[in-house]
Amino acid sequence: MFEHLFAPIKIRDMELKNRIILPAMGTRMAAENGAVTDKLIAYHAARAKGGCALNIVEVAAVHTPSAPAHFVSISEDYLIEGHKKLTDAIHENGGKAGIQLWQGSIAACMDPKAQMLVVSDMNFGAYMIKAITKEQIQEVIACYGKAAARAVEAGYDCLEFHLAHNYLPHSFLSAGFNHREDEYGGSFENRCRFPLEVIDEIRKNMPEGMPLCIRIDAQDDMLENGLTIEDVIRFCKIAKEHGVDVLDVSRGNIITAASMYEVPPIDVPNGFNIDNAARIRKETGMLTVGVGRINTAALAEEIISQDKVDMVVMGRAQLADPEFANKAHEGRIGDIVHCVGCNQGCYDGFTDVANRPHITCMRNPMIGHESEYDLSKTETPKKVWVVGGGVAGMEAAKILHERGHEVSLFEASDTLGGEFLLAGEAPGKAEMKAAAFEMAEQVEKLVKVYKNTKVDAQMLKDADVDAVILAIGSSPITIKLEGMDKLQHASAPEVLRHEVCPKGKVAVIGGGLVGLETADTLATDGCDVTVLEMKDEIGSDLGSLRKIAVMMKLQQMQVKMLPNSKVCKFTEEGIVLEDETLVPCNCAVFAVGFASNDSHLLVEECEKRQIPCRVIGDAKSARRALDAIAEGFEAARALEKYRRIKRLITMFTP
Repeated sequence: MFEHLFAPIKIRDMELKNRIILPAMGTRMAAENGAVTDKLIAYHAARAKGGCALNIVEVAAVHTPSAPAHFVSISEDYLIEGHKKLTDAIHENGGKAGIQLWQGSIAACMDPKAQMLVVSDMNFGAYMIKAITKEQIQEVIACYGKAAARAVEAGYDCLEFHLAHNYLPHSFLSAGFNHREDEYGGSFENRCRFPLEVIDEIRKNMPEGMPLCIRIDAQDDMLENGLTIEDVIRFCKIAKEHGVDVLDVSRGNIITAASMYEVPPIDVPNGFNIDNAARIRKETGMLTVGVGRINTAALAEEIISQDKVDMVVMGRAQLADPEFANKAHEGRIGDIVHCVGCNQGCYDGFTDVANRPHITCMRNPMIGHESEYDLSKTETPKKVWVVGGGVAGMEAAKILHERGHEVSLFEASDTLGGEFLLAGEAPGKAEMKAAAFEMAEQVEKLVKVYKNTKVDAQMLKDADVDAVILAIGSSPITIKLEGMDKLQHASAPEVLRHEVCPKGKVAVIGGGLVGLETADTLATDGCDVTVLEMKDEIGSDLGSLRKIAVMMKLQQMQVKMLPNSKVCKFTEEGIVLEDETLVPCNCAVFAVGFASNDSHLLVEECEKRQIPCRVIGDAKSARRALDAIAEGFEAARALEKYRRIKRLITMFTP
């Protein structure tokens, strides 16, 4: 199955068993000094074991003064030993190992102690960063060569030079960033000088038979005087002469809204960058890797079978499911847990330094815990009821089954999926809905599912059950306002499901994620939409890249957005704000959040019977799917531990 995707390929002396690459995604799993950790090794080993052909170890710093904490580093000799353990683990699990040599420029700001090197003088917040000097340029070039030599000693099979995303090498190449007046700036030839000198230094420190890749942007988006695709093709032809074998064609930069193309959210089309990669491949004659929201085996097969690229990056696809490649190769498509481009755990988790130690994934809470969490069969299987068939409940049911427990899942409606289904109703988010159905199908193959069954206290009183997990979700918050009888109104779920279809001028009350997706739905249906948000920021609960994409789309659709707008009352003409401003509209749509459904009677019945009980997901408090699924996972994983704690509590209660 997928014969083109799983065809082997040879690049110089490196042979890959298929065309799937795990790209160099930042994880923040390294030690503070950049050393490889057991956590990082287990993470990579899981994906190599899962059938990936080539793991590229992420954004490995080559220059110690500018290396951020908890980013992988290969800038010192003492780090080689850890990298050797990592390459050994990848090889032992059937994969090949690459490493991405990186100097992050302003991305080093994630660590206030790290030096930021920039191509030209740059205003950065309240201060000016001076351009890198020619002496520092030579220092960094030498560091690339030494890092390459260390990588060879550590057992890597190929090297990748990061020349994209306005990190330092890209910043030299692009006139959008490079404003130097010396031999490293100005003309195209001068702007090529630094990256070519780096390529030469890397190449001379690696064996002839080892492949060298570069990650490069297809073009500079949203950047004045940036690189065109013609510029990139011109550079790549020169790079080929300097010993580069493979082009890993990406998009985006971290200084403009084009950052959304680096880790493209669900709002960006699948395979959005493939045509660019195909053109670059055709005009350079070089082996090329396709990048950009390739999250299904079918799409990857289509791209390669049409001879557009030679290999594909499938990064977040393998975050969501480390067994992705094996399942696809064996034809077990229905068992794959697919990435939906939510960005909640990967990009948002990576940048949320204050609250998360490393990345995670909404669809896979095991990330970063591959060697820590034990999901082996329990020695004491229990009869467990999971009440609620949203994503939290379904995740709990799947893990309980994997642990060997006897699981019954109860859902009050006729469909599993909960609010995840609602999320999939907004324009452009069909993948969310598909993922909910996919998860439901997987769960129904594993456990007993009772739909249209609302569990009450009496059912629990009579049940033969050892533990209960309550995941009964939440409902839209309703608010009462003066004059509600004078203006048509509806809830956001009613609009998203097209149970209510307003016309004309519509005001959405609430500017969070649900409100904005409701506004998108209404605008798509031809309404004149105004979003009213009482806070001073609209979209405050969106991750940064999703927010860029959502806000750009709404602006293009001419949706009006009014922060600091507290609704006071309704009239026949529209909505009156607290400052007495009238917002004319024919209909108001409430998107003011969700409140947990009441589970206290079920909890009380469990307490009476001394049945261990956990409340998870939105039933605990309204939250993101990332957290709800993680709670379902943890409640199932730690069931025995929870029972022991419960008994101790009971024992010491007077």
